[in-house]
Amino acid sequence: MYFKQLFDPKLAQYAYLIGCQATGEAIVIDPLRDIDQYYELAKEEGLTITAAADTHIHADYISGLRAFAEDGVKVYASDEGDADWKYEWLTNSDYPNRLVTDGDTFSIGNIGFEVVYTPGHTPESISFLVTDGAATDEPMGILTGDFVFVGDVGRPDLLETAAGQKGAMKPAAKTLYQSVDDFKKLPDYLQVWPAHGSGSACGKALGAVPESTVGYEVRFSPAFHAATSENEFVDFILDGQPEPPLYFGHMKKVNKEGPAVLASLPQPAKVSVAQLMKQDGEILDARDRHTFSEGHVPGSLLTTLDDNFNTIAGSYVDADRDIYLIIEEEKLEEAVRDLIRVGLDNIKGYCTPEELQGADIELEQTQSLTFADVEEERHRDDVQVLDVRKATEYASGHVPGSLNIAHTRLAAHLDDLPKDKELLVHCGSGQRASYATALLARHGFKVKWIDDLFSNWKERVKQ
Repeated sequence: MYFKQLFDPKLAQYAYLIGCQATGEAIVIDPLRDIDQYYELAKEEGLTITAAADTHIHADYISGLRAFAEDGVKVYASDEGDADWKYEWLTNSDYPNRLVTDGDTFSIGNIGFEVVYTPGHTPESISFLVTDGAATDEPMGILTGDFVFVGDVGRPDLLETAAGQKGAMKPAAKTLYQSVDDFKKLPDYLQVWPAHGSGSACGKALGAVPESTVGYEVRFSPAFHAATSENEFVDFILDGQPEPPLYFGHMKKVNKEGPAVLASLPQPAKVSVAQLMKQDGEILDARDRHTFSEGHVPGSLLTTLDDNFNTIAGSYVDADRDIYLIIEEEKLEEAVRDLIRVGLDNIKGYCTPEELQGADIELEQTQSLTFADVEEERHRDDVQVLDVRKATEYASGHVPGSLNIAHTRLAAHLDDLPKDKELLVHCGSGQRASYATALLARHGFKVKWIDDLFSNWKERVKQ
């Protein structure tokens, strides 16, 4: 048996390539949209991908399941849950597929898979028990998708907080409680292979360790400790969940209805600064925040090419908008892959930072402040402090009179902000605030960026 866990740090996402070395067949579980990476790895290992499967309808990235189906690879997807959450693109399709429910089994060579219905995070969520049939008839592990993570379980609120299905979160939390209770009955030795790790917004306390066991999670996970009663678990699991990035709702819809199939990665054209300035689209500047603040194209968005890139771009850019990048050529493909993974396909052109620095145009600067400056300015009638941290951070301490909107939800709340006041924008370190400041400037707000640690504000309060 061949087993490979594949990690994408920006989405904190795990996909799995599992193969039968006796027959040369392989399956990919929870693939990202750019499936060429899996074909390449399988080829290196002497395997042929004959199947692909999803554990649920994903909210944080576009699944590669349809791309595999388009290639003639047989796909497995859940047929559990209610009528509102089915894989619509597979219904009555000609794709080679099998819609599975609890207790169904299938095999890839000598490797056996049994479907376990594990709802709560989503209504259709399933897990897969994995058995190496060449060695035993007992499962060795379980692919839990977004049901059980290391140190956490999948959040049950996304249908309401991300997809807008009012009143869904509490019933989902109760359903999740039952799934957690059933999970406890599995053998302690079973390995747990989740679909996400630390950094994902699909839970509130995911661990950085890539795998666990059933016994370890039942014994040590705070979520399982809270599962002594339904009421205690529901209160625990719904409390303190981070605000979901704005693009999550769109991803759920796309993965349900069927993502567009890309023949190949977009190939953006190299453009001059003069051409860039004439385009009607979004300009994404992938440089670091301090370089951006010193001089950038007016109206451009700061989307530093780091672990926040997908989330910021997905939360700030409409999927139907044309996109132009300011980025080094050697990093272009990385950025393109990141963008298509969150459904941003219209990547038309790019310009290098070197060309921007040498161009004869007037660049815009971002005025920055420290928290010492904030104390002097915040009492003015024409000033409003905007805190773009999570609500849980805000609740633990904030600048008096400040507004709180999480940076990944900000684009949906622009109408809630005063246009007649100067916004002083801060977070915990200045990073999230730098993205938010650029977005606000893009939409015509008077804005200053607080490039400082919030701990410095707390220290000032103590004095």
